Amino acid sequence: MTTQSPAPPAPPVRIDPFDYEARPVRVVFGPGRITEVAAEADRLGLRRVMLIADSRAPGGDALVAALGERLALRWDEIAQHVPIELAERARKAAVADEVDGLVSLGGGSATGLAKAIALDTGLPIVAVPTTYAGSELTPVYGMTGEQRKRTGTDERVRPAVVVYDPELTLGLPPEVTGPSAFNAIAHCFAALWSPKRDPLTSACAVDAIRTITASLPTLVDDPADLQARAGLQYGAFLAGTALGRAGTGLQHKICHELGGRLNLSHADTHAVVLPHVVALNTAPGPDWVARLEPFLGADPSRGLWELARGCGLATDLAQLGAHREHLHAVAEAAAGTANPVPVDVPTIEALLGRALGHEPPRAS
Repeated sequence: MTTQSPAPPAPPVRIDPFDYEARPVRVVFGPGRITEVAAEADRLGLRRVMLIADSRAPGGDALVAALGERLALRWDEIAQHVPIELAERARKAAVADEVDGLVSLGGGSATGLAKAIALDTGLPIVAVPTTYAGSELTPVYGMTGEQRKRTGTDERVRPAVVVYDPELTLGLPPEVTGPSAFNAIAHCFAALWSPKRDPLTSACAVDAIRTITASLPTLVDDPADLQARAGLQYGAFLAGTALGRAGTGLQHKICHELGGRLNLSHADTHAVVLPHVVALNTAPGPDWVARLEPFLGADPSRGLWELARGCGLATDLAQLGAHREHLHAVAEAAAGTANPVPVDVPTIEALLGRALGHEPPRAS
């Protein structure tokens, strides 16, 4: 009888030097917790609240009732990429009505408009997200004008409270659910290879990818699975937490340029472009590649591409409305963006060409 030799010990985990500073955001998570938004407003001392919510946003009427006399203004004009003129009109309305706080209900566009108002006014935000991007936990903002998207970072726009209620996402159609989940995954990769990464952001990013990649296929089969919906919101929470410290990079720059120039959906562009950017950055990232192998396989870019295809998501930019003549200008704008692999115009244009042509991701 032969005995099996024990497996060799795993190599020690490499811990790079880092700085860490916690940023205070209160998170309230769980089914039905939208009913606690009024109490959270009270905790912040808010008495005249501006509610930013599309008229079709799930939970809107319940939130209006819950806020009661605290509700001074309801703003229901929302647009993706936050047009500058819209942000300015909303800011003027907030000032005119003397509101002392903002409550956003909806996806990234609602959160983004609240951030645009807070950028100039410093008003605190209570964010109630109904999609999975995770931007509600970050100090990153973006506004669009003259076919360009301007982004920046400012602690004034980071919400003071985020209320996650997975019941609010039950009505999300698959064509929104999948790309929104990929938006969160994109935040995770930005955190994994950011120069500002630290052990906590990396741990959050890895666990977010684990949770999202397990939950998303379940929702393809059963969109009413509340536990899977909660899994995606939990993943969004972790992804946003990681991104809020680590910041963005090439992936987001490309998607912001595609959105600002062509008015393409931010989440959909992430689903298409992310596998190709991951392929570009895989070689210098053996540590995070190894950590993601249980969820995405040995080639994380191919794992993402197959996940998108399996969930019925668009996997080429042409499906979203982009054309080859658009690629050079986007590549010029994104060239030189901080990235583990330095990028120039030809590199990005070739990457976008593969994303346009429905080609599997590859490094070059």
